[in-house]
Amino acid sequence: QVQLVESGGGLVQAGDSLRLSCAASRRTSSNIVMGWFRQAPGKEREFVGASTWSSENRYYADSLKGRFTISRDLAKNTVYLQMNNLGPEDTAVYYCAASSRYGARRYAEYGYWGQGTQVTVSS
Repeated sequence: QVQLVESGGGLVQAGDSLRLSCAASRRTSSNIVMGWFRQAPGKEREFVGASTWSSENRYYADSLKGRFTISRDLAKNTVYLQMNNLGPEDTAVYYCAASSRYGARRYAEYGYWGQGTQVTVSS
């Protein structure tokens, strides 16, 4: 079992950038997919993007491609979500999660979740 801990959320202004971190409690299999989701008040949890540990294979929600970038630091067992040009519509709790299935985009395909970190973007 692996524990995931997100950090880096906060209150920012529209147009700002923010980088979220997701630290895993231990080294996971190189085939494990680390995903990011977000959930705004009153809305369903939404897929943001994902990356494998072992390579630079990354994929994103089409609506967020270009503004959000996922990277990882193997030495620190940490995955990052770089978010640029944030707007009020990006306000949500952001979660990281782990899946054994490459290409996973649905909530049910991820078996391990962090507690989430709040991102609030003011206009």
